[in-house]
Amino acid sequence: MKQFFVKIAAILMTFVVLFSTMSITVNQHYCGGEIVNSALFLKADSCGMEENTSPKEGCNIADKNCCDTITKTYEGQNELETTSISSLSFNKQLLVASFIYTYVNLFESLENNIIPFKGYTPPLLISDIQVIDQVFLI
Repeated sequence: MKQFFVKIAAILMTFVVLFSTMSITVNQHYCGGEIVNSALFLKADSCGMEENTSPKEGCNIADKNCCDTITKTYEGQNELETTSISSLSFNKQLLVASFIYTYVNLFESLENNIIPFKGYTPPLLISDIQVIDQVFLI
């Protein structure tokens, strides 16, 4: 069970690193103020108004080009910084070491089933207390 959670955590951390370092480019093509096409990582297809000389709805003949292509780029992280344990202060090193020690020992199970009262004999019953007090479980 522990190995299963460790594998899931490793996969999640891999995706976090992947998506934090990935850059995304979004291209949007507008014609007459309305979006015609949108593309992720690729160039957006045009509506064909650049080649066509006849105006469409929302475009004036006076406007030579009523189409716009907007490119939005979201840059990812370029370099990942690693911190070594030796660069931390003593208090932080102590915190990391104690956290790791308690985390590792958290999932350890006992090898044998320990019965703490195994060596003791039960007390001798002189009389049945439930019968004397007339207390019965129903």
